Amino acid sequence: MKRPPKDTKIVTIGGGTGSFTVLSGLKKRKSVDLTAIIAMSDDGGSTGRLRTQLGILPPGDVRQALVAMAKSDRLLLDLFNYRFMDGSLSGHSFGNLLLAALEKITGDGNKAIEKAGEILAICGDVIPVTTDRVYLFGDLVGGGTIAGEHNIQNYAYGQGGDRLKKVYLNYQAKANPKAIKAIAEADMVVIGPGSVYTSIIPNFLVAGITNALKRTKAKRILVANLMAEPGLTENYQVTDFLSKIEEYLGQNIIETVIYNTQRPSARSLSKYVLERKSLVLPDKQNFLDRSCHFIGARLLDNKSYKQKPGDQLSRSLIRHNSDALAKVICRLA
Repeated sequence: MKRPPKDTKIVTIGGGTGSFTVLSGLKKRKSVDLTAIIAMSDDGGSTGRLRTQLGILPPGDVRQALVAMAKSDRLLLDLFNYRFMDGSLSGHSFGNLLLAALEKITGDGNKAIEKAGEILAICGDVIPVTTDRVYLFGDLVGGGTIAGEHNIQNYAYGQGGDRLKKVYLNYQAKANPKAIKAIAEADMVVIGPGSVYTSIIPNFLVAGITNALKRTKAKRILVANLMAEPGLTENYQVTDFLSKIEEYLGQNIIETVIYNTQRPSARSLSKYVLERKSLVLPDKQNFLDRSCHFIGARLLDNKSYKQKPGDQLSRSLIRHNSDALAKVICRLA
């Protein structure tokens, strides 16, 4: 008797809007066992306020991953994403507050996320990369240090800011054992897309994650970003993203790089001029010098995104098409 094929175990590593995008597409694919490992250094907006006031794990990126993987009805998803506009709760999302309450009730960040996942009936697991209370620091090329992920982003987006040299955590945090186990058992690990210094690299700064990625038999894939960020990845091309990731992760770990070949409209790009953001281009002349495989595809989302009312953080409005990206990823399974 022929056994049915097993589900492909896909682990994503990142945070923020990038993780939301890739998870939203992958959850629709058949025969996929999905796990999201999320960075824990976020300290901006609602998340930052709750961390400071309650001493909890940062809920914002976790909330986005939970919603991306949810099977619940639209009203419950809207409730999780609802952001208060007035009063002392202004800027807070309901989902962040719920995660904060669940952690206080259970006394365990992992348990709080599991319970929130049950409420949303998510199709997989969301795992914080560490349960240690970590903060991100960045050193500048010209000297000086910036404390906090949110401050790093704000500094980089300021006009004339010095470039960021490196980032590190306030102390040597230990990896969540659940994250190590997920990587070890994965068939495929997808890194990115997302802000390189503030959503992706912080995962590699947690002790145990890099070694787990070196040891795993899973296929290791990097999704290059669509746009380069001022002061952080300014004027980066596809192989620049790979090189920066390898500075922290190590050489010859990434086996495949997925990049976009589609150009946004001039109108869309014009909105980024004042922010000094630029389109990430495929520098194919450099592909031959790298040992990994490069796959290009039309990956732009044609939807028009706007900043949500009450959201105090700047978000990217040019995004990957989640279904197109998931299709390319699953072809590699």
